[in-house]
Amino acid sequence: MKQLFTLLLLVLVGGSTMAQMAHPGKLSGVLSDSLTAAPIGYANAVLKNGDKLISGTAADGEGKFELANLPLGSYTLELTFLGYRPKKLPITLTAEQPVLQLGKVPLNSDSKLLAAVEVTAMKALVEDKGDKLVYNAEKDASNAGGNAADVLRKVPTLTVDLDGNVQMRGNSNIKVLVNGKPSGMMARNLAEALRQMPADNIKSVEVITSPGARYDAEGSAGVINIITKKGLQGFNGSTNVTTGNLNRYLGTNLNYRKKKLGISLSASGYQYRNKYSMESTRTNLVNGEPVSVFEQTTWADNTGFGGNGEMSIDYDPDSTSRINFSANVWGGDFPNDNTILNRLHDANGNLLQNFRSERSYTNPYGNGQLDLGYTKTFKPEQELSILSQYSRMPDNYEYEVGNYTSGEELTFRQQSKNLSRNKEYTLQTDYTHPFKLNGRRDTTSLKLEVGAKAIRRDIGSEFRVLQSLDGVSPMEPDPSQSNDFSYFQRVYSGYTSLHLSTKSKWNIKAGARLEHTDISGDFESTNTRMSNQYTNLIPSISVSKGIKEHTLKASYTQRIQRPLIWYLNPWVDASDTLNLRTGNPYLDPELNHAVELGHSMSTDKGLNINTALYWRYTDNAIEYLSQVDENGVSVLSPQNVAQRKIYGLNLNLSGQLNKSWNMSGGSDLRYLDVESPARNLSNSGLVWSMNLNTTYKLPRDYSIQAYGNYSSGWLNLQSSNSGWHWYGFAAKREFWDKKASVTLGVNNPFNRSMKQTGQRNDPTFAYESRSFNFNRSVRLSFEWRFGQMNTNGGKRSKKINNDDKGGR
Repeated sequence: MKQLFTLLLLVLVGGSTMAQMAHPGKLSGVLSDSLTAAPIGYANAVLKNGDKLISGTAADGEGKFELANLPLGSYTLELTFLGYRPKKLPITLTAEQPVLQLGKVPLNSDSKLLAAVEVTAMKALVEDKGDKLVYNAEKDASNAGGNAADVLRKVPTLTVDLDGNVQMRGNSNIKVLVNGKPSGMMARNLAEALRQMPADNIKSVEVITSPGARYDAEGSAGVINIITKKGLQGFNGSTNVTTGNLNRYLGTNLNYRKKKLGISLSASGYQYRNKYSMESTRTNLVNGEPVSVFEQTTWADNTGFGGNGEMSIDYDPDSTSRINFSANVWGGDFPNDNTILNRLHDANGNLLQNFRSERSYTNPYGNGQLDLGYTKTFKPEQELSILSQYSRMPDNYEYEVGNYTSGEELTFRQQSKNLSRNKEYTLQTDYTHPFKLNGRRDTTSLKLEVGAKAIRRDIGSEFRVLQSLDGVSPMEPDPSQSNDFSYFQRVYSGYTSLHLSTKSKWNIKAGARLEHTDISGDFESTNTRMSNQYTNLIPSISVSKGIKEHTLKASYTQRIQRPLIWYLNPWVDASDTLNLRTGNPYLDPELNHAVELGHSMSTDKGLNINTALYWRYTDNAIEYLSQVDENGVSVLSPQNVAQRKIYGLNLNLSGQLNKSWNMSGGSDLRYLDVESPARNLSNSGLVWSMNLNTTYKLPRDYSIQAYGNYSSGWLNLQSSNSGWHWYGFAAKREFWDKKASVTLGVNNPFNRSMKQTGQRNDPTFAYESRSFNFNRSVRLSFEWRFGQMNTNGGKRSKKINNDDKGGR
């Protein structure tokens, strides 16, 4: 596999060198305003031969543009920019004069176009891009001052519960990317990461339900790509300050780009509050008969904090190449201190145990990541990239728990530390090559994508437990709960994909991805070893046909879900001494089949309707299962025990009622059937959700918004929970020539807390819970944007996309 990877890289690099030798032509110039002679930065320069595209680029901030590696011949140069009349120039490149310097090229302003721009309507909140749905979060005023979980609650096809757990069409095995690349923060714990990412940083959210071969095969449900607000061109920046009863945030970013160099710096700090309470009853069973009843009452009120910073530098040696480097760090501490009242009765109601647990639980975490990449563009859509990445993520869990009698006598103490770390190395290369196939009645474009990738992950987990069984004597090490665990994962992959599109609006994309995974683990303290390896061939195909305003789509793909590091860690969380939680280092991957039939319609009046029928089947599915032993202790761990089937219908609508008022909404209806013959367990039922979002622009740069969603709940193999709702209102005022804004937002103003009930059943127990999440919030956010804000149509830096890590 390593030899194949090297061979592919040499072939691609060699091909790029030959291509440059075969095309010696070069064209350059400087675009300027015909009246003021001021340079026109970031205008588009496109070279054509008839209708055939030869090359294209965007001018830099000084109006300079350059097209290299051009074949000799006669062409037409088309120059365009918003607010200026298009200009066409004849161009001839010969062997005697392969390099042509145009000097200054004036463009005439178009006053009619400028006037038209001033009265354009609002951009739709939800757009169907064919292969993905896009939610334009920056156009949603109510997001100001919130967090990423608030944003995802409004995204079509997604469901977010009160704890921030995300599902896509009933499946929580989702790959979450940030700007097209993996985020260690998202991979570590998705629900917590969403609460920590400020909504003000998010530009849009892309939902990809049927990812193609270019994406890593990981992620049974699909891919979510969170696009953050990028700095534009010139020098610019922004500052955001948010205060509220649950969320506080301070962040800034600076961006500078001139000619060939771009630098971006950002930093932020945040604080968030998590308050909840829960009551639960677990009836322990033997042969179906109750033998004891265990009751718990828990309450907690915690405030966490964190921060992040990033620096990125990109350099363009010429108009077709880019070298990019970035470094980012983030970290924080998420405490989960709580008080638990425990009561154990026998089957006749006699009290057996009555004690209080005081738990101090902390989770200091962090991540550092370096990216280095090179991208070479030969002509539009023909591109070679070589990318590398290194990251290191310490992720530690520590707790101390003490049990007290009703008379405040300390009877048990335990202290546990889990030092976990993850080092990851990635090397990736991708190549895209376009073809034009001209026929008598149709023009067909064909794009080939090939690539290879290698990932090495080195993970360590060291856990130690000290305890005092009587609560009085000094705490001593417990060797049975201590170990050192080393885990190594290697993933080698290669893919190829073909994308065929025609002027008659046929689009066909087919591909395959081959992935080989090699795993080894070592419990060093007990000298116990494990190993596993598997190879997966993942096909994918999608076909769509456009008919006037309508598009019909059909797709099939397979996806795999490797056991995540968080599933595998064998550390036992015993902070609740009668409810233990642990990982399973012996898990196998699950395989998912996905079929989707879709229809979308987009009218000239701005109405967008997207409908999809889908089917998902997962074998060897990973489910978290609880078992209760003869001592009444519950152990929760992930197991490969289930088959999961989902049949669903998804509908989303968005549109503008007039130029000032837009509205979007959607619903998802699915039938879930999950069973485990080995455990004699099954669960099935109908689950649905719906959402609605509306914004109205008022005079004098005011806008108001209302939003809400409802979900009927979730089902798993052992468990189910009741529905929940979420709603809010926001008002925004822009000023200082729209460079500053103040937003006031409220969530759930008429409910102090949201109640949710849940059940979990097994032959060994029956469990019921009632939880209360305190999520009524108010926040005030101020944002100021400064500097030159010019759009850039040029190249975008590429980074590694390890979208096979996912969230917990």
